[in-house]
Amino acid sequence: MPVDTPSHQGAAASDPLPEGAATRTRLDLVADCSRCLALCCVALPFERSAEFGLTKAGGTPCPNLDDGLGCSIHARLRPAGFAGCATYDCLGAGQHLTQVTFTGRDWRTDPTTAGPMFAALPVMTQLHEMLWYLTEVLDLAAARPVHAEVRSAVAHVEHLTDLGAEELLTVDLPEQRSLVGELLSRASSLARAHPRDGTDPSPVRSCPDLRGADLVGATFPEADLRRADLRGALLVGADLRGADLRGADLLGTDLRGAELAGADLRETLFLTGTQLDAAHGDSTTLLPQDRTRPRHW
Repeated sequence: MPVDTPSHQGAAASDPLPEGAATRTRLDLVADCSRCLALCCVALPFERSAEFGLTKAGGTPCPNLDDGLGCSIHARLRPAGFAGCATYDCLGAGQHLTQVTFTGRDWRTDPTTAGPMFAALPVMTQLHEMLWYLTEVLDLAAARPVHAEVRSAVAHVEHLTDLGAEELLTVDLPEQRSLVGELLSRASSLARAHPRDGTDPSPVRSCPDLRGADLVGATFPEADLRRADLRGALLVGADLRGADLRGADLLGTDLRGAELAGADLRETLFLTGTQLDAAHGDSTTLLPQDRTRPRHW
C-alpha cells in the first residue's frame, strides 16, 4: 500500500507521483564532512569496546577531534581501535542538518543550536537511510510494480527531512521504518525473482530464507546463497569465502568481521558501504558496479 503521511504532519503523500518526482538524488545521500560540523564526532555517544578505543558521552566532542573539526587519527582509525568510526556513515544527514535545517549556524559559536542539532542527528540519519534504500529500488527494473508507491514514499520522507529541528523530533520513526520496510520487502521479492544484470543466468529457484537468523561465526565457504533473504541476519565473523550471494537481500545484515574473500556480491540488494567496511574481503571479492572496494581490504 502507499506510504501514508502520519496525521500529525498534516499533508497527504499517498498519491503516486510521476517519474522524476523525487528530488533527492544519491549524491545528496553521500556524506560530505566539509559541509558538516563534525556532528558524528560530537553528538553521538560510544563506549570503549572492540569498535571504540574509549568511552564518550553524547554531546561531548571526541578527544581525537582537532580545532579544525577534523579527526586527528583519521588515517589510522582501525589500528588505533576506532573501527566503529571508520565504518560510520551518516549518508549525508550531517551536512543536511548543518546547511539546511540549521542554515549554516555553528554549534560552537551559537550554543543554543547545540542541543537541538545533536538530538536531531540520529533522526535525520535514519531518514536518510530510508531514502538510500528507497532510491535503490527505483533503479531495479524488476521492482517496477512498486515504483509509484516508492516515489511517493521518497517524496514523503524528503518532506520529513526538511522539517524544523523541533518537528524532526516528533517524527514517528518506528512507523516510518515499518512503512518503508514493507515497500522494500515487496521490492526485494520482485527483484530476487528476476535477477537485474544477468550475472546469474540460472532459472528462478527456491531462495534460502535466512531472514533474521543468528549465524554468528557460521561457516558458509562456497555456499550457494543466490537470492537468499538475509535481511537482518547476524553474520558476525561468518566464513563466506567464495560464497555466491548474487541477488541476496542484505538489508540490515550484520557483516562485522565476516570473511568475504572470493565471494560474489554482484546484484546484491541493499548492500551498503558500511557493511563492506565492517567485513573482510580482498581483490577477488566481486562487488556490485556501484560499490567501492574498501581501502583496508
